[in-house]
Amino acid sequence: MSEGGGLKQRRIVVLISGSGTNLQALIDAQNTPSLPATRITLVLSNRKAAYGLTRASQANPPIRTSYLALQPFLKANPGKTRDDYDIEIARIVVREKPDLVVLAGWMHIMGDGFLDVINGDRCLDPEENVAKPIPVINLHPALPDAFDGANAIERAYEAFQKGEVPKTGVMVHRVVKEVDRGTPVIVSEVEITTGEPIEVFEERLHKVEWEIIVQATAKVLDEVVPLYRSG
Repeated sequence: MSEGGGLKQRRIVVLISGSGTNLQALIDAQNTPSLPATRITLVLSNRKAAYGLTRASQANPPIRTSYLALQPFLKANPGKTRDDYDIEIARIVVREKPDLVVLAGWMHIMGDGFLDVINGDRCLDPEENVAKPIPVINLHPALPDAFDGANAIERAYEAFQKGEVPKTGVMVHRVVKEVDRGTPVIVSEVEITTGEPIEVFEERLHKVEWEIIVQATAKVLDEVVPLYRSG
């Protein structure tokens, strides 16, 4: 559905760090029955070489991109801290006035400052104040309460092969101040077999990720901005 089709467009900002395959799933789904009346207004990366930025610029129509990495930010701003960086990321996001923020392979753990701004608990400037908390969701390749943090796929695979866990999966959860501890929006188990090469398992897991990141985005958007006819 197009912006001129009578439906109010829901706006999302996507944060990435890498190749952007999950971003691509969202790009392909925007303004389709899977993600109706939805537009990605900005893709923000903390890595300059992230291929996801190219995916965004090559989309039809092209999606605006932005780049801000921690170490260059600190180098260019003597005396600034990691928390200042997180707040600057929040500032960029808030300026877009999104209905939802999606972390799709964002490899940087946000400090409290980011959520304080996004939730409206910390005002940056009067014109950038958040009147209503903006929901933030994150894709994590593990089941709830298992393998929080980095390298979750490799850790889950190894644990299964050792017989330490019976299964694994992926989830999209709401972002809170505790890493990977927000309420799950969608959880999906992914089959894994003993002795299976990790490349085979990982490929199958990524396909599930591409499905549930779209489903979770649609679910949360429907909660905060239900579809309706404008005018």
